[in-house]
Amino acid sequence: MYSLNVPVPGEVARLAEELRPALFGFERIREHHTLLCKRLGDAPAGGTARLREQVRTALAGAPAFEVRITGIDFFAYPPVGTGPVVYLAVESPGLRRVHELLVEDFSTIEEFQGDDYVPHVTLARGGDVETARQFAEREVEPVTWTVNRMALWDATYGEEVATFSLPA
Repeated sequence: MYSLNVPVPGEVARLAEELRPALFGFERIREHHTLLCKRLGDAPAGGTARLREQVRTALAGAPAFEVRITGIDFFAYPPVGTGPVVYLAVESPGLRRVHELLVEDFSTIEEFQGDDYVPHVTLARGGDVETARQFAEREVEPVTWTVNRMALWDATYGEEVATFSLPA
């Protein structure tokens, strides 16, 4: 399974690490943080090299864009995987535009992408909904950054297999 992700800056990683001790009520705490732009599925015939070229073509002309962490929220019952999921909420019209570009070229996971896409940085999952609700009441300082690089992620091997620069 492949995805196109936005690497998060150190400021976001530090925020997630500061919140980590308070996540003890969840079953799984995310160690590494990224911002999912689009799940892409399995590699096509031609393998990773072909997928890399498909993504490069889909991203052609997509400019750098701004992303802003605005707070904490949660999915009580996520459409994929166990819930609840607590996350850093993300606002970014530019990220949504790139997601929409990719939806045109790659299949969509129902209730998760397309119109249902909710940009976020997962912190933890599993446990009970009330714990997630209480955690989401926490205030965090907003973090804003410009995305000028995206990464093709191979979930099978847990690694980046390509990066794509976005012009300013």
